[in-house]
Amino acid sequence: MAEQSTQSIEVDAEPERVMAVIADFPAYPEWAKAVRETEVLGEDADGRAKQVKLTLDAGPIKDVYTLEYDWDADGHGVSWHLVKGQMQKAQNGRYALEALGAGRTKVTYTLSVELALPMIGLLRRKAEKMVMDTALKELKKRAETS
Repeated sequence: MAEQSTQSIEVDAEPERVMAVIADFPAYPEWAKAVRETEVLGEDADGRAKQVKLTLDAGPIKDVYTLEYDWDADGHGVSWHLVKGQMQKAQNGRYALEALGAGRTKVTYTLSVELALPMIGLLRRKAEKMVMDTALKELKKRAETS
């Protein structure tokens, strides 16, 4: 089982606005630098994405993979896991949103990735930290400006 990494960031937007950005998969290529393409493959009964195919190009790391999403009933969280991937054997993640008042939200991002090719633990943790840091900063910018 892969180790988990967790990071948090505060965003100047209500939780509903932040979750709307997270849930808008077709817009990811506009703001998530490494995501080149997304395709919603299926939706749940509430019309939210259930499975999404993503094409990632982060320099030396390129992958096409499918994630399955599980949305919290209260609208303040979403979890996902890998259904199919080329470079990944497993991926589990979660966004948890906490209203801080005054239109601010704490976003906590948890991620664990297991690659198909072995990678030294230190390098993997460094790569995960970079991915998470970038994802949170890009999410913050998008939620605060759109």
